[in-house]
Amino acid sequence: MARGQKLIFPLVRHVSGWVTPLLLKTPISANGVSVLSLLIGIAAGWLLMEGSYVSILQAAGLIVVSYVLDNCDGEVARARGQASAFGEALDDFADWIVHAVFFFGLGYGHAEISGENVWFWLGNIAAVGATINYFIGQYLTVLERRGEKQEGVKEEDEEENILPTTLLLWVIYFLRELSRADFCFLVLLLALLGGLWVLLPAGAIGAQIYWMTQFVRGARQFHV
Repeated sequence: MARGQKLIFPLVRHVSGWVTPLLLKTPISANGVSVLSLLIGIAAGWLLMEGSYVSILQAAGLIVVSYVLDNCDGEVARARGQASAFGEALDDFADWIVHAVFFFGLGYGHAEISGENVWFWLGNIAAVGATINYFIGQYLTVLERRGEKQEGVKEEDEEENILPTTLLLWVIYFLRELSRADFCFLVLLLALLGGLWVLLPAGAIGAQIYWMTQFVRGARQFHV
């Protein structure tokens, strides 16, 4: 089961596997791919603020592109030997902004269309949760690296893909890694069905659970 999941998920990795070779034929750097992912994600948030079915569908398409590029930047970095601490920080920063802008734009747009401000506040709560998650993550990363330096642990350019060993860690792995990595496809599906708004209450609650899981021992060692 674990082997099958490792091969199948995340789905976005399969798409990026097709796109990365095309990017490698261009002069764009790994950091350039990260910036492009960020700009496309911000554009998606802007479209979501309009609130119409067409603009939401367009935004969902851009979110998929942003997610694919978010996977490609690491692949490009490894292929070209451009992996760096700055690149990792830029990638984390782009992830934070894209998610925060997504929920803010979705909440704003649905509030405008429905005339109910509760959706605006739900979007803001989700965006705040994404912001808390980012800063906690950066703080814990600094502590981890400081501990590694004190213990003389050598940092690797590419982290090993470790799978969970307990039920609790499998749940956290799904919530923190698999569901986040393939979140763009859920966005696209709900946009097509005209129900993207359901992510507002789910995001308002889920974003808080997401950052809390960072404090579970062993949760931060998993990567997809």
